[in-house]
Amino acid sequence: MPDHKNAGAESHVPEPGFEGNGQSLRAFRSFRETQRAQRVARGLLALFFVVMALYTVRGFLPSLIWGGIFAIASWPLYVRARTRWHAATHQLLLPAAFTLGIALIFLVPVTLFGLEAARDAEGVLHLLNNARQSGMPVPQWIDHLPIGAQGLRAWWESHLQDPDDFSALLGSLRIGQSVKMTQQVGTQLAHRGILFIFSILTLFFLLKDGDAVIRQCLVVSRRAFGKRGERIALQIIASIHGTVAGLVLVGMGEGVVMGLAYLIAGAPHAFLFGVVTAVAAMIPFCAMIAIGIVSTLLLIKGSAVIAIVIMLVGLAVIFLADHLVRPALIGGSTQLPFLWVLTGILGGAESWNLLGLFVGPAIMAVLHMLWRNWTRVRD
Repeated sequence: MPDHKNAGAESHVPEPGFEGNGQSLRAFRSFRETQRAQRVARGLLALFFVVMALYTVRGFLPSLIWGGIFAIASWPLYVRARTRWHAATHQLLLPAAFTLGIALIFLVPVTLFGLEAARDAEGVLHLLNNARQSGMPVPQWIDHLPIGAQGLRAWWESHLQDPDDFSALLGSLRIGQSVKMTQQVGTQLAHRGILFIFSILTLFFLLKDGDAVIRQCLVVSRRAFGKRGERIALQIIASIHGTVAGLVLVGMGEGVVMGLAYLIAGAPHAFLFGVVTAVAAMIPFCAMIAIGIVSTLLLIKGSAVIAIVIMLVGLAVIFLADHLVRPALIGGSTQLPFLWVLTGILGGAESWNLLGLFVGPAIMAVLHMLWRNWTRVRD
């Protein structure tokens, strides 16, 4: 018969390698605890340096994000061009050409806008100098206003027509404070210029080393999140492509159409207001501000019918762009409903300024994908 005492003893035999009084088992457990503590310490150390790195480059984080957005938006076209060019040009020449092209897309309109503004500023200074000496006569367009013409003429005659009254009005505007504000604006422009240069440099290196960056990001994503992390990344990329097409390209199209309309209508500074309309049109419904200003200027000139036509044309262009073209481009690439698109754009612009126009829809696209996954009916 089997020995029950021996059988019970055999059931508690220590694992091989841990015979004896349990000292080896305690050493093994201590070793495992040490490894676990070291992993936690390494994780905390890595988190510490990540936080410190983000804090160090916090002022340039928008530039890095802009560079990433430019790279993602231009990557499909860059890959197609790379397949046609000689392999030796991939390392430096082709990324430099793409970077220069994207930089010129921003620099050329800004330069023309600055030259136009400088000419206008010179004219304004000349007008102010003459007004100090002889006052500002009542312009003829005041008499063409449909309402308020008499009151505005009386105010103009009592405050601007006489040189002494005009000089007193300028003195009340605190010219010194205006000069200080101009200096602050100049400093901000210089700072923005540096950030733009850094964004362009980021774009160049992302294009140059794009394959390696993509491979490394995929490795990190799979290790951290598995295949679901890769799907989220693809959703973000699709959202950025759709947003660039829906905001930038559609906005530029609105600016071109309305700029031609301004030119045909004889509006002052048609090119300048065309650029302003294109920039404003990147935010839904904001192009109406620029169109309203141009219509007001045409109304002041006495062209009431043309001003109404420009307003109607602008309303039609904005309606088609914001209700048909833009939702199809942005939502079609990510299967995002129009309400989600509009919320992402407006909410992103309010929270992240201009950068939010691209970050907001990307966040909403990922949220919508997660929502669809969570609410999917499973058998």
